[in-house]
Amino acid sequence: MDFDFSFFLLVATVVTGVAWGGYLLYLKRQGRIFDEKTEPVLIEYARSFFPIVLIVFLLRSFLVEPFRIPSGSMMPTLLIGDFILVNKFTYGIRLPVINTKIIELNTPKRGDIVVFRYPKDPTVDYIKRVIGLPGDKVAYYDRTVHINGQPMPQQSAGIYQGVGEGVSMTGTEHKIENLEGVEHSILVKNGYPSIEGVYEIPPGHYFVMGDNRDNSNDSRYWGTVPEENLVGRAFFIWMSWDWQNKGVGFNRIGTVLN
Repeated sequence: MDFDFSFFLLVATVVTGVAWGGYLLYLKRQGRIFDEKTEPVLIEYARSFFPIVLIVFLLRSFLVEPFRIPSGSMMPTLLIGDFILVNKFTYGIRLPVINTKIIELNTPKRGDIVVFRYPKDPTVDYIKRVIGLPGDKVAYYDRTVHINGQPMPQQSAGIYQGVGEGVSMTGTEHKIENLEGVEHSILVKNGYPSIEGVYEIPPGHYFVMGDNRDNSNDSRYWGTVPEENLVGRAFFIWMSWDWQNKGVGFNRIGTVLN
């Protein structure tokens, strides 16, 4: 069990709920009526915070969860400082904290942007794009993805001109990759050392890569993502902080991810 924020939310929900409910039960057994004027301070806090932490816990556990992008591995799609929302139920409903799936729903599709627990350290969340599905044979060479022997088409979009947190990658080649109908931007550094190889995806696993192809720690280096490590699908940028200019990146707020 990972003692993460979900765990502390669960503890806060239980503690405030038990305190408030226990106090009401105590009053009932004493034949007394609840009166805010005589309510102990700790019970007042428990009564005030219980519905808040309960709602946050349920929303975060079963519906959507916010994440902050800490690295440039998904540029140009996502920049450092982007705050995203992740759909927690699209790949099935899991019990919070223990992450046990109780309801099967959809499975990841090729091209989905997914948040998952890093297989080498499940306490760390990663975000990448799904490239290979269970049973696929994925190859990567000449900076081109091949799925089951078929190269995924790429179209040049010119030289990347980054703004804000994207400035660091200015001058790299910007391409539009088509993953069997899912078009998205990628960055490549021609002439830069690139890892290549052929990978067979086992059942229940997914092969993921960053859109910033030559600056991403992904399945090419550490292997596939087990289905049980999936957290959800990223779908929306709700806030973006431009660290370069020390201000809000208003042009990125409201971006729907694909």
